[in-house]
Amino acid sequence: MMQAVEITQPGGPEVLALTERPMPEPAHDQVVIKVAYAGVNRPDALQRAGLYNPPAGASDLPGLEAAGEIAALGAGVTDWKIGDRVCALLPGGGYAAYVATPAAHCLPVPAGLTLAQAACLPETFFTVWSNVFLRGGLQAGERFLVHGGSSGIGTTAIQLAHVFGARVFTTAGSDDKCAACLALGAEAAFNYRETDYVEKMKDLGGADLILDMVGGPYIQRNIAALADDGRLVQIAFLQGPKVELNLTQMMTRRLTITGSTLRPQSDLAKARIAQDLRQHVWPLIAAGRVRPVMDQTFALADAAAAHARMESSAHIGKIVLEVAGGR
Repeated sequence: MMQAVEITQPGGPEVLALTERPMPEPAHDQVVIKVAYAGVNRPDALQRAGLYNPPAGASDLPGLEAAGEIAALGAGVTDWKIGDRVCALLPGGGYAAYVATPAAHCLPVPAGLTLAQAACLPETFFTVWSNVFLRGGLQAGERFLVHGGSSGIGTTAIQLAHVFGARVFTTAGSDDKCAACLALGAEAAFNYRETDYVEKMKDLGGADLILDMVGGPYIQRNIAALADDGRLVQIAFLQGPKVELNLTQMMTRRLTITGSTLRPQSDLAKARIAQDLRQHVWPLIAAGRVRPVMDQTFALADAAAAHARMESSAHIGKIVLEVAGGR
């Protein structure tokens, strides 16, 4: 048996509770990781609230990323060995002492990073790489706008877009958060409580690419903020997925509106993203040119407090749970 945090019923952070569960066994092409730290992400809170069910066959425990040591190998696994330090994208189950995941979704802990820092990487880096660079096609010199620049996704997107040569712009909810975004490489950061980002982007010629997780009324405003031939990539809907849109501009200005979620994608698709990250991004992390931004670490037993902090939007960067600790 192992210690884990489960969702006792749909609801607020208080429904998260410590429990004991059987240790997972690795299936074919899977590994079992002894979890040192687990990342906390918005989809965990949606699952907790009953709004984001795990895919078929996935653990009902929350947690989509973790870092630790490989403890067991399934049949067919040849790329890893027992004791390897890895961080991994998970189908679920990260809020636990041990978790099973496809071996192809593991990546080595980058040189110079602690296990706590490594636990911040998979969910956000997989999401940003696949949506900003693969789906969104961001190129050097383009104007890129990311909303929620101080979030885990935002801090990752700012750094990666900047290091690959884009002009980066962002929105955030306070002057302190805007300052943090500027320090990461944003050319300008707009406090959305005080500044109209649409007018600011229009003055700059419009955004070639926008990454948005807000949705709701932002969708029509994002369309207005795009340059001709611009692209809008939607990855979440914190203010709702249903709006009435006038799509005339999409046709007359040749705009592209697209989006994706990571968790339902095939194991093969996620493995290909992992390969891309290992080739193009992991060397940048090891060189210190891109680093995870960490907000706060909570004990596994304090998962409810971690969720409350995330949902308060007071954090800058990633929140992690310490499961077994270590460096």
